[in-house]
Amino acid sequence: MAPSLKILLKDIRACQICVEAPLKAPLPHQPRPVVQASKHARLGIFGQAPGNLVNQTGIPFNDPSGERLRDWMGVTRDEFYDAKRIAIIPMGFCFPGNDAKGGDLPPRKECAPAWREQLMAALPNLETCILVGGYAQKWHLGGKADKTLTATVENWKTHAPDYFPTPHPSWRNTGWLKKNPWFEADLLPVLKRRVRKLIA
Repeated sequence: MAPSLKILLKDIRACQICVEAPLKAPLPHQPRPVVQASKHARLGIFGQAPGNLVNQTGIPFNDPSGERLRDWMGVTRDEFYDAKRIAIIPMGFCFPGNDAKGGDLPPRKECAPAWREQLMAALPNLETCILVGGYAQKWHLGGKADKTLTATVENWKTHAPDYFPTPHPSWRNTGWLKKNPWFEADLLPVLKRRVRKLIA
């Protein structure tokens, strides 16, 4: 029998797998899994992994990337953090640390095999998933994802309304947004309407 979502979230938030049974080098700091979910949520945001600021507060997308993402969605901060409306589930639940250039490392590889299928099965009311970044797109879309993030996002109409692939809202991607104005002109208005319908 599958565990209830309440028990599953408790287990995830207590997870130490990346320290106790790491696939490679252990997590370089104390695990702090960050996740928001409710069985009532009709909208899901599936991202990469928490950044350092999120790791410090334990609140998903509690950083400049979150501000941009909320703008893309057309939601207030209160709406965004209402778990009954919106589930927020990264591919890796803990901040993975920084690479040599100061950027975030990829999501830890222990997380998805340990938790993702169970968690998705415990969210029966999801109608639309926003797939933030290539890691989430590859997991959720599988063979339907294109070879590049840009191509996957560009072909968003083939996945909507079930899935809306987006780039990461990091300010490091401002150049990408300037090179691909169709994202803000074409995709975002449709996404905002869909989000409003689901959380109204």
